[in-house]
Amino acid sequence: MAGLRLEEEVDGKQGTLGLVTRVSGSLRRPLTPACPTAPATTPTSLLQVFPRGPVPRMDVSPEHTEQGGGLVLVRRQPPAPRGVLETLKARLQWNCTCSAQGAGALVQDLLPATRWLRQYHPREDLAGDVMSGLVIGIILVPQAIAYSLLAGLQPIYSLYTSFFANLIYFLMGTSRHVSVGIFSLLCLMLGQVVDRELLLAGFDPAQDGPGPRDNGSTLNASAATLALGLQGCGRDCYAIRVATALTLVAGIYQVLMGVLQLGFVSAYLSQPLLDGFAMGASVTILTSQLRHLLGVRVPRHQGPGMVVSTWLSLLRSAGQANLCDVLTSTVCLSVLLAAKELSDRFRHRLKVPLPTELLVILVATLASHFGQFHERFGSSVAGDIPTGFMAPQVPDPRLMWRVALDAVPLALVGSAFSISLAEMFARSHGYSVRANQELLAVGCCNVLPAFFHCFATSAALAKSLVKTATGCHTQLSSVVSAAVVLLVLLALAPLFRDLQRSVLACVIVASLRGALRKVRDVPQLWRLSPADALVWVATAATCVLVSTEAGLLVGVLLSLLSLAGRTQRPHAALLARIGDSGFYEDAQEFEGLVPEPGVRVFRFAGPLYYANKDFFLRSLYSLTGLDAGREAARRKEKGSETGVSEEDPVEGKELGPVSSSAVLVPTAAGFHAVVIDCAPLLFLDMAGMATLRDLRRDYEALGITLLLACCSPGVREALQRGGFLGEDQGDMAEEGQLFHSVHSAVQAAQARHRELAAADSTL
Repeated sequence: MAGLRLEEEVDGKQGTLGLVTRVSGSLRRPLTPACPTAPATTPTSLLQVFPRGPVPRMDVSPEHTEQGGGLVLVRRQPPAPRGVLETLKARLQWNCTCSAQGAGALVQDLLPATRWLRQYHPREDLAGDVMSGLVIGIILVPQAIAYSLLAGLQPIYSLYTSFFANLIYFLMGTSRHVSVGIFSLLCLMLGQVVDRELLLAGFDPAQDGPGPRDNGSTLNASAATLALGLQGCGRDCYAIRVATALTLVAGIYQVLMGVLQLGFVSAYLSQPLLDGFAMGASVTILTSQLRHLLGVRVPRHQGPGMVVSTWLSLLRSAGQANLCDVLTSTVCLSVLLAAKELSDRFRHRLKVPLPTELLVILVATLASHFGQFHERFGSSVAGDIPTGFMAPQVPDPRLMWRVALDAVPLALVGSAFSISLAEMFARSHGYSVRANQELLAVGCCNVLPAFFHCFATSAALAKSLVKTATGCHTQLSSVVSAAVVLLVLLALAPLFRDLQRSVLACVIVASLRGALRKVRDVPQLWRLSPADALVWVATAATCVLVSTEAGLLVGVLLSLLSLAGRTQRPHAALLARIGDSGFYEDAQEFEGLVPEPGVRVFRFAGPLYYANKDFFLRSLYSLTGLDAGREAARRKEKGSETGVSEEDPVEGKELGPVSSSAVLVPTAAGFHAVVIDCAPLLFLDMAGMATLRDLRRDYEALGITLLLACCSPGVREALQRGGFLGEDQGDMAEEGQLFHSVHSAVQAAQARHRELAAADSTL
């Protein structure tokens, strides 16, 4: 390497191998291991200092040839930063340059299927994809019909949604195993908005459809319906209009998040938050389905306290329960829960999950049809389900404006669950996904189908697990699932005409089993992290007692507050030396450590910024036993001469190993230097910088030296920009103030104290 010489040098005093760093024209100093407060690799490995591969040429001062026999570490000079206009111009030129190769890469990025289909291996993957696609399609049909109850829509729209979502995600998704389609939590959130808008338009949200002979709501003539221009549009027609408008807006939000590279936003929805939200929403879903299980007509409550109000209405109407629906619900729910329990116990022996939902729906449909449950007992049934596709329709712009705010939590929840599931399956199967592309894929699964009478979708955990267990290798299985749904849409949908709604409610309730059982994880979560457990409980409780939107908001706020709280009051400790080594650890946590005489080593395990600067000072003063700010102010009031001016003594001055501005002043604390271990210090802001400057000024007034060790490049750069190191930029400013290890800082403090003591004795 031209201009660079590496040699080993043993410090005769300490007998330790060190590194020497310098920049042309500046001082150099020995470097010990990165931060010996924890075990680290010794610096004798040159591969760690200089990785393999070509290294840019670095200019070295000719003085290097005069100081032989040492490892020389030359800091790279950063390139001159470009201006804002130059940066914008370069990015625009890069993005606007068009070529055939660039266009092909863009198409492959937007449609990942065009890339992996060319590498598809039919012999290895086709059988598993076909099998998993068939199983998911069989499970998807009854769930799609059942989840239409949650959304307050007709079953045909659920089938449309399942069909288009599978095809679009096949083309645009980056996960090989995620199943995108109807999700119970999104159906609940969408159904609440649909019910509210139906109520405002003068419809009865509790009207589920009178039966197979009259499957279409009558218009409640009112001033609201006339004002909204709903002539000729009944309840079901208006409900799907609201649903498509809400879906389109939520999809636009998700696409914009993907275009703006905001995939990281979903990371702020922590796993405890999502689990608590799933738990609270599951209780809400269970409550909303009880009226179908019992066969009673109760009003669909809206707003805060919806769960409590619904339970009170159910208790008042319990005497009016339909005996046929109650018996049917009891039998179906028992069969479904027992089958799921058996499937969990023997899942290692079952190659294909049991299609229990489909079998229950088929048997229940036949029993209802031949037993004439609707005509004889008044049991509510699904009604006529048309075949084929409806003509596409543009969502109503006026409704889009009305539901713009409601689409925000819908988009966030769908994005968070989709990205987290995609990343989870990618980690377990050894491949990677792109969060921003996942946002685009899920967003397009909402934007495009919204014109074809579809509603909101996202990734679903239960179906994704089944997909993986049945041998899925690629998203080609989604095409097979879409083909199964298409078969139902074109030919088999009318066969479910006499299916009881109570059976569909049983399918929904049985699917909540996994989410409801998460409550058993709370004690373990509390032992691991009380803050995360609080987020879980608060999110779930708010979803149940107030609303799902409020629960999501409370969960996000508590997650951010817990994060801020952990950085506001991080762990602080005094360190002591481990025997004769150069390593230091917490003196309260470990026994037998040797404190350095006259030196206090302080560790602050967090960033230093405006919210925790006072806690930083309180911790330092408490552990060292000296309130430097108060003591310096007291001495200043007494007019005692300390040899330090009121101005910052470092500004514009060189602080070498022996500072002329520091003299020996006896202190009650019994130490002459403070070393701050900055290894855990993530960042500094303006308030943190001012705190360090004031602290150094107060210590200087008391004759105490303040040194910093193990500063990261970001912290070191912040110290330079903030003026902490003085006017000199480079190693000259850092000499005597910043050290690459705690041990080197302690040794420098001891050497400085001895020199000052010798100078003082001479005087």
